[in-house]
Amino acid sequence: MKIVVIGSTGHVGGFLVPRLVEAGHEVVAVSRGASEPYRPHAAWSRVTRLLLDREAGDADGTFAREIAGLGADVVIDMICFTVSSARKMVDALQGTGTVLVHCGTVWVHGPSREVPITEEAERTPFGEYGTQKAAIEELLLRESRRPGGVRSVVLHPGHITGPGWPMINAVGNLDLAVWEALATGGEVAVPGLGLETVHHVHADDVAQAFQLAAERHSQVVGEAFHVVSDRAITLRGLAEAIARHYGQEARLRFVSWAEFRDQTTAEHADASWQHASRSHSMSIAKARRLLGYAPRYTSVQAVVEGLEWLEADGQLTLA
Repeated sequence: MKIVVIGSTGHVGGFLVPRLVEAGHEVVAVSRGASEPYRPHAAWSRVTRLLLDREAGDADGTFAREIAGLGADVVIDMICFTVSSARKMVDALQGTGTVLVHCGTVWVHGPSREVPITEEAERTPFGEYGTQKAAIEELLLRESRRPGGVRSVVLHPGHITGPGWPMINAVGNLDLAVWEALATGGEVAVPGLGLETVHHVHADDVAQAFQLAAERHSQVVGEAFHVVSDRAITLRGLAEAIARHYGQEARLRFVSWAEFRDQTTAEHADASWQHASRSHSMSIAKARRLLGYAPRYTSVQAVVEGLEWLEADGQLTLA
């Protein structure tokens, strides 16, 4: 197939584009800038690179039309964040036969109720990111089920993790000092009881799911899928697992949210609350059944690989 990947040089695209090329697909990689792909791979020499600024192109109405003009069998859209942008893409793809595979987020779900959370569970999203993504999903799936409408598939990754960037830590934020403390025997203040859950997923497992959705689109159009590791993990469980990996016993001090906010930055405190208040634990039964999705990494394995990269890059001291 001819597959266009929008947002091709990011964390997931760095794994996805080589996967698609090696599977024999013709790939057009769309990105805003001319920088090298996030993850070097020989497959990039067989990729057509196209530079387009989505923000500017959405504003003047040219971006979606240029994508539609490529005549792709499948468009994989990794960077659509507003209903307006999604509507422009749907309008441009009308009548082309192109299938649209959209990257959503597990934040289309609000706080956990019954777990694991299925795709069909009642939703109470909050915050602009989650509510916009939920509205985009509603638009795309409604369009898919309309006679003659643009056919779409929606994938909802969890906390994307792996080599190349910081990942959500054992208190639910991006503070690298938390990982250093766990790896070196330092104390970590954990808000609440540490029983809230987070659900990581390795970037290559996300890429796997997008490849499957593109290749099996005829069986799964009009559907949404969670894309996460096999099981969620509690904040406490993640802290203990990482400490053990580095030969330490986790030294955790459980504090109130007020005390936690007093001893960290507002940015870190807000991020922790955003994750802890959702406490997501997602089901991948539907993705296993219909896509054949089989994550290779557990949450802890994905985090450890990310930590090894951060240490090698000089961003962490874990010895």
